[in-house]
Amino acid sequence: MIEETMTAIGRSARRAARALALADNDARNAALTAAAGAIRRRRGEILAANQVDMSEGGERGLSNAMLDRLLLDDDRVEAMAAGIETVAGLGDPLGKVLAEWDRPNGLVIQRVSVPLGVIGIIYESRPNVTADAAALCLKSGNAAILRGGSESFHSSQAIYQCLREGLVAADIDADAVQMVPTTDRAAVGFLLSSMGEWLDVVVPRGGKSLIKRVQDEARVPVIGHLEGICHVYLHEQADTDMARDIVLNAKMRRTGICGACETVLVDRASAERLLPPVATALIEAGCEMRGDAEVRELLPEAVAASEEDWSTEYLDAIISIRVVDGIEQAIAHIADYGSGHTESIVTADDAAARRFFEAVDSAIVLQNASTQFADGGEFGMGAEIGIATGRIHARGPVGADQLTSYKYVVRGSGQTRP
Repeated sequence: MIEETMTAIGRSARRAARALALADNDARNAALTAAAGAIRRRRGEILAANQVDMSEGGERGLSNAMLDRLLLDDDRVEAMAAGIETVAGLGDPLGKVLAEWDRPNGLVIQRVSVPLGVIGIIYESRPNVTADAAALCLKSGNAAILRGGSESFHSSQAIYQCLREGLVAADIDADAVQMVPTTDRAAVGFLLSSMGEWLDVVVPRGGKSLIKRVQDEARVPVIGHLEGICHVYLHEQADTDMARDIVLNAKMRRTGICGACETVLVDRASAERLLPPVATALIEAGCEMRGDAEVRELLPEAVAASEEDWSTEYLDAIISIRVVDGIEQAIAHIADYGSGHTESIVTADDAAARRFFEAVDSAIVLQNASTQFADGGEFGMGAEIGIATGRIHARGPVGADQLTSYKYVVRGSGQTRP
């Protein structure tokens, strides 16, 4: 049954992808605008479906962080609709001439952006990913096969119906966006291992276990990241109030997202000045601190950090803090324990920031800003399908432009090769 269902989805997606690649930007935008309108009109249905998911999630013992990811309210539904409209308002990512040159023999060569084809998106909890992922795929001319987590099944199905409504309204094959109709984990296994004929790339979005499974089992390229072990480094030239505010926001704005700070590094020269106000803010916000010996001398409230803490993605109100002997040790710590996601330096010294930017090999590096800006919407991409930490194809926030490939268009005037 799984094989028949998934094969039918794959075959339909490939057919729809060929047609979607030929649809002009106005048609794709019309589908997105209509989908946003449907989400607003059917807000009540979406919220009712979400209440079913929230109730079942509570019975299943989901953590508070997971329930926060799952929850929809009026503001989040409106944000979904507005996000789709923002994607529609972006420039056309297709047909861009990325490079052009002439050859001595008179050939004119262009490198032109084209869709990837069919994208499989596997995600957990967050039902808004259904809207974000589908919108970005449609904008970039890609067909999408969505497989949401069982936690958000009812919410995602309600949103999915709005997306199909938008496609039909724009006279685009509704199979350009499809959702796997079962929560059976065997469907994920089949998608990863047996759909290479239909899928061009897979994007996982969720916890470490999901992403590791996708990376281990996928028979097509994967865009994504395994962990978000993000750092805030407080340089000796960091402003005290700025350091406090950035650490608090980076950790506690939303603890369950991949851009949340998990480790603070602080220069020994400024630790006595910076750590007490940072700690006070964190404690007042309900955050547990785990520190090395020097940190615990300054902050008696901190518990002892273990070696494991430096490589732990808490996704909770817990943070590890370490004193370092200058910027080079901070850079070395990030290289040893980081996941290549997002790192921030807080400093008034631009030379130190330049050194940090040059030496830290992560997808996103910031100066004097919270790691929670690691988000495609905050980057002006309208939305994102995830954060990629690999070095091939896409890196950092994956928006519509990152969901394209290219082909070479060569114009001649009768040339033959000698």
